[in-house]
Amino acid sequence: MSASEGPDGTPAVRRRRRADAERSREAVLDAAVRLLAERPDAGMAAIATAAGVTRQTIYAHFGTRDALLEAVADRVTQEAMAAMDAAEVEDGPALEALLRLQEIGWRLFERHPVLLQLGTAPAHAEADRARHEPVAARLTRLIQKGQTAGEFDPDPPAAWLVAAVVALGHAAGDEVGAGRMSVAEAAAHLRTATLRVLTVRPRRAHTP
Repeated sequence: MSASEGPDGTPAVRRRRRADAERSREAVLDAAVRLLAERPDAGMAAIATAAGVTRQTIYAHFGTRDALLEAVADRVTQEAMAAMDAAEVEDGPALEALLRLQEIGWRLFERHPVLLQLGTAPAHAEADRARHEPVAARLTRLIQKGQTAGEFDPDPPAAWLVAAVVALGHAAGDEVGAGRMSVAEAAAHLRTATLRVLTVRPRRAHTP
């Protein structure tokens, strides 16, 4: 191994270039997250200016604006998962935890409105589903916990209730994205609808 090679035989110059490229990519992503939170319609030129790089540099890393938006959504999803961990959303009563989970989601939408654009774009649907898988897994555990504890209706399968709650969340996001509701209005209606879907209803007494 020469002095210019790393432990794995990779030339030092190549490793430095790779590290520089990764730092450049992260700088672009950091700038995109900040700028799109303020201006969801910001273009590549504006993001390049905010990152202190050329447009060619952004295209070299991400190829298209859609690819950059997906990377932004992935970064924000990581932020959401960290917020959920910090809030310990699976502790305490299942209903309280589930509502905290929804509240975290709406706070992120308020800070990063570009997520609503992604959520309503068919081209991003598959990636959006993949990003939601960890959240759906948490939601499944919460609903199963609530059914076991008697907080939630035990009759429907947990998977059906998860699908219903997720569909309600998407519907609320669509209303905000279309401009028919504010984030606060959608969050309030989603909370009400979620409670109606999940909670146990008193059974009517049978009259002979």
